[in-house]
Amino acid sequence: MLPETMFDQDAAVKDDFSSNTLARHFEEQAARTPDAVALYFRDESLTYRELDERTNQFARYLQSLGVRQETLVGVLMERSLEMVVALLAILKAGGAYVPLDPGYPSERIAFLLEDSKAPFILTTERLSRKLPPVEGRIFSVDGMASLIASHSADPVDCPAQEENLMYMIYTSGSTGKPKGVMVEHRNVQSFFAAMDRVLGTKPGVWLAVTSISFDISVLEIFWTLTRGFQVVLHGEEGTDTIAREIARYGVTHFQSTPSLARILAVNPHSLAVLGNVKYLLLGGEALPVSLLNTLRTTVTGEILNVYGPTETTIWSTAYRIPLAAEFEKAVSIGQPLANTQAYILDSDLKPVPVGEPGELFLGGAGVVRGYWRRPELTKERFVRLPFSTTERMYRTGDVARFLASGNIEYLGRTDFQVKLRGFRIELGEIEATLEQNSAVQQAVVVAREDRPGDKRLVGYVVLKPGSTATAAWLRAVLERELPEYMVPSQIIFLDRLPLTANGKIDRNALPTISLQSCEKPSSEEAQSEIEQIIQQTWVDALSVDHVGLHQNFFDLGATSLMVPEVQIELQRKLGREIPLIDLFQFHTVSALAGRLSGESATPRTSERAQRRLAARNSFVTL
Repeated sequence: MLPETMFDQDAAVKDDFSSNTLARHFEEQAARTPDAVALYFRDESLTYRELDERTNQFARYLQSLGVRQETLVGVLMERSLEMVVALLAILKAGGAYVPLDPGYPSERIAFLLEDSKAPFILTTERLSRKLPPVEGRIFSVDGMASLIASHSADPVDCPAQEENLMYMIYTSGSTGKPKGVMVEHRNVQSFFAAMDRVLGTKPGVWLAVTSISFDISVLEIFWTLTRGFQVVLHGEEGTDTIAREIARYGVTHFQSTPSLARILAVNPHSLAVLGNVKYLLLGGEALPVSLLNTLRTTVTGEILNVYGPTETTIWSTAYRIPLAAEFEKAVSIGQPLANTQAYILDSDLKPVPVGEPGELFLGGAGVVRGYWRRPELTKERFVRLPFSTTERMYRTGDVARFLASGNIEYLGRTDFQVKLRGFRIELGEIEATLEQNSAVQQAVVVAREDRPGDKRLVGYVVLKPGSTATAAWLRAVLERELPEYMVPSQIIFLDRLPLTANGKIDRNALPTISLQSCEKPSSEEAQSEIEQIIQQTWVDALSVDHVGLHQNFFDLGATSLMVPEVQIELQRKLGREIPLIDLFQFHTVSALAGRLSGESATPRTSERAQRRLAARNSFVTL
């Protein structure tokens, strides 16, 4: 008898192509609709026949180099038709691709190549300059067009089998070193068959916005191309072009993180355009009820909340949100997809009762081979349970609970629980309380220890347009809702939260805070001319009577939108250039004055801070 807290969707669900690899899937689709457009990118397009023939030529070239089953091929390419051609060609040749995001720092790219030992790297002439010296052979795709075209466009004999690798994607590691997740063809085929049941197989138009460095892109590019979709490949232009592309191409399917959807929903035009989408998939992070309610004002198509770690192949659960459903605090992540099992267990790996929180474990055909060259970590995260009908389960590190309906409610991360002054605190609870406030659009809370031994809760808040709420006012509101120990000691306002390349909130890119001398009286007067100038400039910008030398600029109600204006005014008064990053790093009058007078040393993290600043002021493609 199955445990009462396990929802079993393990009945095998397969499609007509279940014994083949993705390359074979695509070839069969190309034969069915050779003249239909497969791919759009800006003003370019490829039909299914053209894409099939070009990938055949490229695959033959790769095979001539020695690409076979289990051969890892690094891909460092900007988004383009050629990028998709390269990915499909690798799969047709029998190999597996290792995506390398052009937005990654060179040091990270160097680590991924060193760790993966990929013998071949496909890139472009321009991006090849980012590559460090590596053991693998580097090929600039834009310089090989004639050579590739010299090969036959006839179908390729793909040697890959179901148990062979299809791709290896690196995810963040708890130790700070990325770890490669090894995904086989059979994992992907199982997921594709499950998604057929969720979305159906009727072709549509899919806007693909996700970086290939994240497995969500596999659904956007490959499930679609094996089902006859037209795929619109979004470039690196940012979010402002997404609404135009949805309208221009008549997009029917769109997959987004809640963070990206929130940005689109703020703009009335973008929100209205989203209303024409027939299927809106939201996943990658928790879906706020407030955002869902905003989307439902215009979106008349299906809205699905989806969930799943890379280690269980893209999505593992889905919740088709009822149009009339009312939610108070959280939106369910639904039930496991076909071929998937879910358990919620306690610290002793025993099922917990319905309604009680525990760690979510996932099993089934989507569970991947493991981590590349990390046998101990694989053993730790991929476990066997005595009551499971599947061979292995993946322990997600996510806290969840089963509802009486059989749906699962996501509660947060096990590693987002912090202990402060002896109290155990779930950061998600503080974030939810902040976001329930009518003035708050989005909030993230972290425990920071920028000064050794001084750990504090810090809230990062994006206010709704037109809001005049201050940090002091928000803290007072929280004090009415939460115990004292759960109220952040500082609240920093941002015009937007930084996102990772896959559209999730980048907690590592949140700005540092100045904690030194916070206990000193705020009435302390400026002692030097430069302190007086900074102090008066901040008073004018904040429209307050006084700013103490050791009061945090952001705690006083400043937003990052103010910083460029303050920079310009200080440069005018002081008659010198002031790096914008200095105003983000030095948040008090005293600290900034010390920096500008040369009394403060250059922070060791200045290069990292510059990347953070860039992330704050620009949007990257998911």
